[in-house]
Amino acid sequence: VTDEVVAVVAALQEEGHLLEDMALYGASAGGGLVAGSVLKMRDQGMGMPGAVVMWAPWTDLTIVGDTWATLLNQDPVLGNSSLDPFSNAYADPADQKHPYVSPVYGDYTQGFPPTLIQVGTKERILSDSLRQYQTMDTAGVDVKLDVYEGMWHDFLGSHWNIPEALMARLKMVKFLNERMASGE
Repeated sequence: VTDEVVAVVAALQEEGHLLEDMALYGASAGGGLVAGSVLKMRDQGMGMPGAVVMWAPWTDLTIVGDTWATLLNQDPVLGNSSLDPFSNAYADPADQKHPYVSPVYGDYTQGFPPTLIQVGTKERILSDSLRQYQTMDTAGVDVKLDVYEGMWHDFLGSHWNIPEALMARLKMVKFLNERMASGE
């Protein structure tokens, strides 16, 4: 699927849009897809967008983070369902640690755009967000982690009018304005 994202970005470039003027966004599986796609664009010498925003990104399809178990009954969206069928449909289990599939295993020392990760503390996917942040931060990426107490999976996109979602979107706009306007 990262090939499709890369193709869309390439088509936008062919229309005259500058990659550094673009920001890529993804939520949940889309967050992992965005990160994997940017790694692929970088590795192929295509360049990278000006910024990345990920809401509760699913960045490790091997589902090994502890919050998948510890928050099993806390997340009303992901609940206690298994995501194995989805991860296995997306990639063969033997390929699930490939950085384009599970970007938490990526090499960020070669560069990555400024990134905002937003997540709630009651999301089963919380471990993925924390590990992704730590991986990027350790590599020197300009990455910001924005955590919301008591919020469930993808609260930002599913409940637009709650105060936490409003605050998160305002912070996202501020982040994009600061990063995109600076030319980083």
